[in-house]
Amino acid sequence: MITKVFMPKLSDAMETGKVIKWLKKEGDPVKGGDLLVEVETDKANVEIEAFGAGILRKIVVGEGGTVPVGEMIGVIADPTEDISSMAAAKPATPAPAAKPAPAPAAASGPVPAMESYQSVPATTAVVPLAPAAAAAQAPAVAASAPGGDRVKASPLARKIAGQTGVDLQLIQGTGPGGRIIRRDVEAAQAAPRPAAVPTGTPQPAGAPRPTAVPARPQFVIPARPEAEFEDVAMSPMRAAIAKRMPMSKAPVPHFYVTSEVAMDEAWALREQLNALDGQPKISVTDMVIKAVALALIKNPGINAQLNGQAIRVHHRAHIGIAVALDQGLITPVLRDCDVKPLARIAVESRDLAERARGGKLRAQEMSGATFSISNLGMYDVEEFSAIINPPEGAILAVGSVLQKPVVEDGELRVGRRMKMTISCDHRVMDGAMGARFLQDVKRLLEEPLRLLV
Repeated sequence: MITKVFMPKLSDAMETGKVIKWLKKEGDPVKGGDLLVEVETDKANVEIEAFGAGILRKIVVGEGGTVPVGEMIGVIADPTEDISSMAAAKPATPAPAAKPAPAPAAASGPVPAMESYQSVPATTAVVPLAPAAAAAQAPAVAASAPGGDRVKASPLARKIAGQTGVDLQLIQGTGPGGRIIRRDVEAAQAAPRPAAVPTGTPQPAGAPRPTAVPARPQFVIPARPEAEFEDVAMSPMRAAIAKRMPMSKAPVPHFYVTSEVAMDEAWALREQLNALDGQPKISVTDMVIKAVALALIKNPGINAQLNGQAIRVHHRAHIGIAVALDQGLITPVLRDCDVKPLARIAVESRDLAERARGGKLRAQEMSGATFSISNLGMYDVEEFSAIINPPEGAILAVGSVLQKPVVEDGELRVGRRMKMTISCDHRVMDGAMGARFLQDVKRLLEEPLRLLV
């Protein structure tokens, strides 16, 4: 039996895939379920399992080759079967490196792969701050006409200035177009002016000598030969995020509901569980995952998504867990969280996050979430709103567990509080549904023993 190996579609946004490494060589025996090839998607590197048994007779797309989703990349068949028609298929060659755009005719030399820019001429210094005497003459520039030294002043202002000895060059005009008017001259006349001390005038005995004001040092900008900015090419993951986010935020009408949870009991239970020898460490995220999964089963309208002209309601809780990477964000899926015990969720969620950071997720872990959780509490974020990950209908944003003053039974004490915000697709659900869901999540976290039964 001949089995064609195709480039799989591992996410809704995936259009092409790149063969990173063949885990079997041509001529190697293959069984169903064997890891066959490692593929780079827009989110991660994924090891693909074989769906047929036989011999890997032909590798159509070599390592480094990029092909569209659904295109054949290999052939598995028995040794006696004729695959000549398939083997004749033109193998994909590795994607060529991006070449710089051809230079325009006026330019000489090749265009660099990455352009950088620098100010020309480069600025290395600024005009030093002028002393007070020079600064006092600055208004004269504004009062002077652009074409010469004539001062713009009204006839009355000139007359008064001539009678009182006021220098119009030292006055900033407040009239139309910076013109000096009567009140400007009168204000300058009334302003106190320091009395000049004649040179050579003897100072009285015992009189304090004026202290010399040190000149303000000139500020010189150091030489900065580096480029002012650079354009960095987006990684495949960042390009996928840039493409998908407008698909979610723009067409999907979001609404948000926020609630604050008393985490005192959950925090105490977590510390007790983590003190047990031989047991996995429980995180706040693990407890939130379990609470959300149970609340989704009770509120199936939240565990839903738009599917054409229908609303698809899920009856199992597959939770997508947002994991931050250097090159972007990925959301691996933890399945059947409503029936898994808390300790199992802790083990699997930690394993998922570690393999996501190492680019070692399996194909079935890349898609299929019915609801997602994004926790930024470890970054000291009190609250935030997340963007829905299509085609899901909602996502929960979780903040830090903070100690703050709380009032209970008329008494002030210190309590642990955590804020969470659900973002909902208004086409699928309404505000009251989101509020009831948050109430159930809050009750489960405030009575955390319910997470263990």
